[in-house]
Amino acid sequence: MEVILADCVHHSLRQFMYRNAIFMCERLCSEFPSETNMQLLAGCFLHNNQAYAAYHILKGTQMAQSRYLFAISCFQMDLLHEAEAALCPPNEPGAEIPNGAAGHYLLGLIYRYTDRRRSAIQHFQQALSIDPLMWCAYEELCILGAAEDASSVFGEAAVLSIQKQYLHHRSENLQTLNDDLNSASARNNNSDDVRTRQLKHTQSNNLRDIPTNYQGTFNLGGAASQIVNGGSNISFYNTPSPVAAQLSAIAPPPLCRNTQQNGSSINSLGADSCSRSTVNSIIQAPRRKFVDEGKLRKISGRLFSDSGPRRSSRLAGEAVANTNVNAANNGTTNSTKYLGGSKLNSITLRSMAVRKGQSFANENIDEGIQNEAFDDSCSNASLSVSSSSSSSGNRILEQGATKSVGGSLTNDAKIINGASEILGLLRILGEGYRLSCLFRCQDALDVYLKLPYKHYSTGWVLSQVGKVYFELVDYLEADRAFSLARHASPHNLEGMDVYSTVLYHLKEDMKLSYLAQELISTDRLAPQSWCAMGNCYSLQKDHETALKNFQRAVQLNPRFAYAHTLCGHEYVALEDFENGIQSYQSALRVDSRHYNSWYGLGMIYLRQEKLEFSEHHFRMAFQINPRSSVVMSYLGTSLHALKRSEDAMMMMEKAILADKKNPLPMYQKANILISLERFDEALQVLEELKEYAPRESSVYALMGKIYKRRYMHEKAMLNFGLALDLKPSAADVATIKAAIEKLHVPDDIEDNL
Repeated sequence: MEVILADCVHHSLRQFMYRNAIFMCERLCSEFPSETNMQLLAGCFLHNNQAYAAYHILKGTQMAQSRYLFAISCFQMDLLHEAEAALCPPNEPGAEIPNGAAGHYLLGLIYRYTDRRRSAIQHFQQALSIDPLMWCAYEELCILGAAEDASSVFGEAAVLSIQKQYLHHRSENLQTLNDDLNSASARNNNSDDVRTRQLKHTQSNNLRDIPTNYQGTFNLGGAASQIVNGGSNISFYNTPSPVAAQLSAIAPPPLCRNTQQNGSSINSLGADSCSRSTVNSIIQAPRRKFVDEGKLRKISGRLFSDSGPRRSSRLAGEAVANTNVNAANNGTTNSTKYLGGSKLNSITLRSMAVRKGQSFANENIDEGIQNEAFDDSCSNASLSVSSSSSSSGNRILEQGATKSVGGSLTNDAKIINGASEILGLLRILGEGYRLSCLFRCQDALDVYLKLPYKHYSTGWVLSQVGKVYFELVDYLEADRAFSLARHASPHNLEGMDVYSTVLYHLKEDMKLSYLAQELISTDRLAPQSWCAMGNCYSLQKDHETALKNFQRAVQLNPRFAYAHTLCGHEYVALEDFENGIQSYQSALRVDSRHYNSWYGLGMIYLRQEKLEFSEHHFRMAFQINPRSSVVMSYLGTSLHALKRSEDAMMMMEKAILADKKNPLPMYQKANILISLERFDEALQVLEELKEYAPRESSVYALMGKIYKRRYMHEKAMLNFGLALDLKPSAADVATIKAAIEKLHVPDDIEDNL
């Protein structure tokens, strides 16, 4: 009964029938209460987006896997201190982190969101050292600005680590296979009657004992059932990412997968269990349980709007595949692509079949799916368990073992070559992502161009390229890259929040409205969708409605830093500075390197004339992104307001060199020169500026002010008139008209008035 119920639960999970899985698993736990079965029930609830149920089920449990699942439940419920205590029990300071690399990764996220950056970096690095294919850990290091060069992280040491773990895993299973052969040989020495009784006894024991040895291994983003014999529990790459965020479609395939002997019997039940239980039960994690990590995060900005820069705080995606089980005679499984990279949950087996002759070079890396051919494991398993009385049974087993061992040399070469190819791809992707997180945008573009076309043309890479162009303030190229990303992966919302800001700056109201409607219809529970809708209303100057949309994005994912920043922009547009400060600070609590929020705080304090605070926050933004021309411009402005004109002039020169097409630093430089009474130099700068911004009314108004101070009234009137013809804002119109009225009033008298 226990076998049937457990098998039904796993079958329901594979078919994404979570309610049925929960119901049947409750029957299983009622009839056979054990912590292992409770783990299975908790995993069912996690996949049904019911973390609170898993929390109460696992509270107080002691097994390592139970503590890991409990920590995931706490993390989803934002109970970070309880999650930390589950992974690192206070009364056991030297206890091992459960689930290896996945446990270290989850603990790194906990430390990151509790503002312990150094500890977070250590655990992300530890996760990478255990599993070099854990891309999500490297991504987090890039976000924290602490990632090492990708060539060192995904280098030869990583290849050797993969090979070592694979060989260790294979040797363990070959030893188990030898034990089975010896057991079968001993049984054949007995009489026919004894063999018959042993066959019946073995069949009965297998059906009864398998659930006792069963341990359900669940990870956020995927789950694998492990059937453990002899109390051993060996995991090979059991580290899918606990981040259900939308991620790359370029995750490499797993290295190997084992089959499993599951107590085959001579009746139909045994045959069915052989075909269905020889593969891991893969459970898909519910969407957006960690929509913030991810994340989260990262590179975008609205630097030329009236409300400040907008920056995406989230690069992550969701790529979860299901494991399909083929016919029993085929014995072929499909590898599963997990969040944060391709991870493999292995099982400890009583027999093993080494996969045959398929080269990694010929596998479909783009989709992260790899069909692996195995020997006839179900047939061999049935022969081993039933202990066939004929000597041919032993010969078949021995032939299977010989075939497995004989193919090991070929598999060693394939593993090394496959790992090298995968890590070579990750080196390019990792280095490009690291450089983009450091805002070395042109270098990042050069690295991405080294990718093969089939990888460059994927949605994730094109979205990253779009974000890089956005940081370079090249909105037309960013629009083109994001459009290609939408065409390549219309279902993927990665980077669409930044794309909506690109269209905001281009004032493409029709395209922005269409994009927002498409995203809402695709996934109305994604924060990116509501960010796009908010940008659409913000472009129409409906700031109150825009704010409501951005608040909806925050509600859906409180760890989505960009949504907090956009709320801050709208509060500033509504001149609600107090709430604006709170929104920017909330974004920084999620991502301390979210430079746009530092910039937003600097703008608020500049408008409030809190000049020291303003200079501090602009400088923080500058330290994070030292290549932003706009950040440098406003930092120079705050320095000038603090009467540090020389420092301000040097910063403006840097800003002009960073982006000669940006009119802001040249305009501010002219203002500084006017304050220093260097009028000729100021006029020269403004004349040059007219070439870049010929329809900017403020340029002509400033030139009119200079000519007025030099008593060149005709030229002053001409420039004031040109400024009015360019239809400036109402406030600027009033200022220009006031200057015209006082055109013949000397400056010293005007100041007294």
